[in-house]
Amino acid sequence: MTLLDDILSYNKEFVETKKYEQFQTTKFPNKRLVVVSCMDTRLVELLPSAMNLKNGDVKIIKNAGAIVSHPFGSVMRSILVAIYELNADEVCVVGHHDCGMYKMDSKKLLSDMVNKGVSKDTIHTLHNAGIDLHSWLKGFDCITEGIKESVQMIKNHPLLPNNIPIHGLVIDPHSGRLEILVNGYTGEVNHKSEEDWKTTK
Repeated sequence: MTLLDDILSYNKEFVETKKYEQFQTTKFPNKRLVVVSCMDTRLVELLPSAMNLKNGDVKIIKNAGAIVSHPFGSVMRSILVAIYELNADEVCVVGHHDCGMYKMDSKKLLSDMVNKGVSKDTIHTLHNAGIDLHSWLKGFDCITEGIKESVQMIKNHPLLPNNIPIHGLVIDPHSGRLEILVNGYTGEVNHKSEEDWKTTK
């Protein structure tokens, strides 16, 4: 049985026994919050539980590293849709320690792509077309600074209302402990470094 077969088999029973009823809600977030988070497997259930979030409470946008890398990319578009169309009025960027995007090596990633069948010619063609794959695939050197930069990218967006609080938090993917890096209500920024955090863990 393939993974897809297993999923569909379970889904049939899920629907027939009406297990979906416990998850029914509207498309509008009860807590009027948008959470930008990492796609890390450890956070799938840990992050909502650690933040006391239930189904229907928030809009969750996930990507590698909880990074808002472009002011007119899909993450920022999703945030604006959540605010203007879905009644959200706060944003929380939640990165985490031990993130796979930390110091990610773009050269290694491109090499892995070639090893899995992507043609070197394709990579050269993209490079010659002006696409900087190394910058696009680069991770961050400091997790806490990466979160703060994402907060600033959202906060400074020309299409964002200036009364929307943008928070920045970091979560421990083992314990679920949250630490505030940017308080969107007061503008206060926690200047503790990654190394400082590790010593007080």
